[in-house]
Order: sequence, then C-alpha cells, then structure tokens
Amino acid sequence: MSAHNQRPDSFTGANGVSPMHNGRLIPFGQRVLQHFEFDPGYRNLNHGSFGASPREVRNKLRQYQDLAEAKPDQFIRYETPDILNESREAVAKLLNAPTDTVVFVSNATTGVNTVLRNITWNDDRKDEILSFNTIYGACGKTIDYIVDSGLGRVSSREILITYPSEDEEIIAAFKGALADSARDGKRARICVFDTVSSLPAVRMPFEEIAKVCKEEGILSLVDGAQGLGMIDIDLKALDPDFFVSNCHKWLHVPRSSAVLYVPLRNQALMASSLPTSHGYISKSRERFNPLPKQHKSVFVNNFQFVGTLDTSPYLCVKDAITWREQVLGGEARIFEYIQTLAREGGKKAAQVLGTEVLDNKSGSMTRCATTNVALPLKPEEAPNAAEWMQEKMMSDYKTFIPLFTHNNRLWARISAQVYLDIEDFVWAGQVLLDLCERVKRGESKDV
Repeated sequence: MSAHNQRPDSFTGANGVSPMHNGRLIPFGQRVLQHFEFDPGYRNLNHGSFGASPREVRNKLRQYQDLAEAKPDQFIRYETPDILNESREAVAKLLNAPTDTVVFVSNATTGVNTVLRNITWNDDRKDEILSFNTIYGACGKTIDYIVDSGLGRVSSREILITYPSEDEEIIAAFKGALADSARDGKRARICVFDTVSSLPAVRMPFEEIAKVCKEEGILSLVDGAQGLGMIDIDLKALDPDFFVSNCHKWLHVPRSSAVLYVPLRNQALMASSLPTSHGYISKSRERFNPLPKQHKSVFVNNFQFVGTLDTSPYLCVKDAITWREQVLGGEARIFEYIQTLAREGGKKAAQVLGTEVLDNKSGSMTRCATTNVALPLKPEEAPNAAEWMQEKMMSDYKTFIPLFTHNNRLWARISAQVYLDIEDFVWAGQVLLDLCERVKRGESKDV
C-alpha cells in the first residue's frame, strides 16, 4: 500500500474522540492536554525552546518512518519527493508564498547557516554583516565564523538596543548603524534580524526593518525561528530576501523541521544545500545523480535529498497544519488565544512577583505568544543564581522557565500555548517567587 493510501483525510482527538464538543471546538487550556504526551507531573512552560507535537501528528510521523523501514527504496526514492511537495505546498500557502520558493531544512540555525555560507563576499574587504545584539546565540556565532573564516573579506557590525524600546527607536538604531558603516568605508551587505527574538522574547519591527533593507539595497535575512505558528507571516507583503522559520516550535510539527524561503530573484545565490548533496550543480563538471524523481526547480531539487536522514518531520508539516485547522480551529483562533494568554498571563505572573512585564508604551513588543517577567532580585543578590534556579525548577517543581539578564536585570521568559491557561501563569509566578526567596536565603550559594 502506498503512503498516500495510508494517510487519513481528517484528525480525531485523543483515543478517537472528536475535537468537537457539543457542536463546538474544545476550549483551549487544559482540555487540549489530552492531545499531547507530556508527563502528567510536568508543566511545559517553555514551548518556545523545543516546541511540542500532538499525538495525532506524531502518529503520522511513525507511519512515515514505518513506510521507510518497510520498503526503503520505494518510499525514499519514489514516494517521499511527492509527499515533500505536498508539505511545501501547504506551508507555502500558510506563508502566502509561491510553492517553489520554499524548501525544508532541519532547523532555523541551519537555514541561517545555509544563506550566510552561500554568499560570495567581495574581495575589496568592505562587506559587512549587520545584526542586533539580541540575535540568537547560535546565529551570532555563525556570523562570527563567517567573519573568522572570511580571510578579511567580510566583517560584522552589531546594533545595540536596550529594552524597553519603541519600534521607532529600533529603526533609528538600525539606520544609525547603516550610516556608521558607510562612514567607516564599509558596505552593509546583509542584515540578520528576528521576527520574535529569543532572549528577551519580544516582537521586533521586522516588517519595517525589511522595508529599510529594500530601500537601502541591503539583503534581508529574517530569522523567524519564533514565528510561523505564533504570529501571522505574509511573505508576499514582507518580501524579504531570505526567511527561515522553525516548524517544530509553534506549528506543532515533530522535531526537527524548518522552512527556508528564497524568492526566485535570489535562488541563484543559494548554490548549495548544507551539506552539499546530489542536487548541487557544479560549474566545472557533470556528476551522476542517482535519485530518480528530480524536481524541475534547481533550487528545490538542491534541498530535496540532503544525504540520508529522517525527513519524516518534513512530511508531517502538512499534517500539522491540517490538525491545527480541524482540531484547534485554525491559525486566527490559535493566534488570538496564545497572544492574549501571553499578555494577560504575564501580567498575572508579574503580580505574584511584585514586578512587571517587559513591554513598551505602544505594546508592540508583546504582540506575540511569549512574555518576559522581571524577577524580584537585585544583581548583587543573584550574580550566579540563574543556573541554580533553572536546575531547581526541573528537580523540585517539574518545569522549566528560561532565565536571562537584560539591562542589568534578571528576567524569566514564559511561553503561552493552547494547552495552557491563566492558572499556569499564576503557578509559574509562584514557582519563581519561591525560588527567589530561596536565593535570598542563600541556598544558591551552597552549590
């Protein structure tokens, strides 16, 4: 039986239960937990790091894996390309992008690496890579590697922002960096920036940054690791030069999977996948490609088979999108719930702690599904307490909340999700308050 004949057209809830309840979709919150496989004693307040996939979609993952084991050559060589195309079509529709501009990679960091490692830097040594100081650490180190290995042809420039900041202040800082680059005799070649940054987890004015890049003739690389499935992404309107977003985080796809978007105008710049595989077209010679189902698009074909690896998460992208529509009620309903929960839940946690949420006056920073809550600790009280607190969260409270320092203050990042409710945020505030009290009593110094 082919893979197509084994794929259901619709999803039911856990144990075959319909997602409809009395003619209505199941309310978000604890009722949705029945679809996930968390340990009963664990509260997942950190969806933003690794995501979580529902049981129904994970069952699809195992079906694809079983098909690959049953008839490896038939499934991998002949059936996988067609299912990949279906998933590309589904995610392209979600992003409002042409299907042949999107491919799958293992994660957003791989996507950022793919773009930066394919760019040819000019020999005049003027090229610069711009980024913000809130860039995700692995992507920042990728820029470091490109500079370190670039034989002096490319340098980097970091744009400093300190939150809370209004969008206009961030754009002004970006334009100031462009002016500084030109004044220093450099050429701003590409800017890497987030949709929603990691730490602190706030929404950036990525639409306006992309617009400035276009006006100034700079390539835009949008790191949407925290993007697809959390906020509305319209690539036709945004029109970036490159965009990457994890699917395994907010889109409920199994780990690990991400979508890489490259518009037709820039696909010639992406000569190779990472690693280079059968889809690469050499400029010096021809080599045999043993794969029978090659895509007509050179760009898509480059990423269709990148060595032998488990691509079943990529195949599940369309299934996760269908599950979100049929079981959760679609993207708009999901966005409204998780963004509202993050905003209101953050306030509740801050009330418990006697502190505040990281936000600006316009509220633009919190138009996402994550919240950053200040901890009631002075820097001198907790110089090394964050790691101790995070370890104790796991061992003593069976949860995890990332802690980080910004602007000389300790913060906690909490992720909203459809299986959480306000009570979870109140509980998170109580856990953090308890840990802060333990730090003040000196327990963290005993380690």
